Amino acid sequence: MTPIRIRPFTLEDRSPILEILHRTRMFTPLEIEVARELIDAWLYHPEQKDYILYTAEGEGKATGYVCYGPTPATEGTFDLYWIAVDPLYQRSGIGKQLLLFTEKRVQEGNGRLIIIETSSQEKYAPTRSFYERNGYTLEARIKDFYRVGDDRLIYVKRIAP
Repeated sequence: MTPIRIRPFTLEDRSPILEILHRTRMFTPLEIEVARELIDAWLYHPEQKDYILYTAEGEGKATGYVCYGPTPATEGTFDLYWIAVDPLYQRSGIGKQLLLFTEKRVQEGNGRLIIIETSSQEKYAPTRSFYERNGYTLEARIKDFYRVGDDRLIYVKRIAP
């Protein structure tokens, strides 16, 4: 496992993390724009409470990040919006460390449920496997959600507060 430090996301992380999102080749330009919007909400609107971002730092640089937040109008439900790791560091345990960190933070915030949405596209098979290995269960599928032939998959993990 690659040794990392998980710390709050800072302005200095913005460019490296956006570059990581491009380099993963997993996200469309529109999806990266959404990620940028959430990053900017965190950085430039500290009064907002919807998005919480942390950076994984290793070897003196950002190696990944996570973005999550409480689901509006619910009690104890959180959405995990983004988790991404630099392709050079994938399969080194950073994603798992970010996921476990998020689960702990949610639990400390009296969370009871974490929701993760992903695509049914074949390129996301490793992502789905990662969630399943870490205790997430596929709870719903919305056919043709993103586009024809690309379903929205909703994974859930229940945690004890």
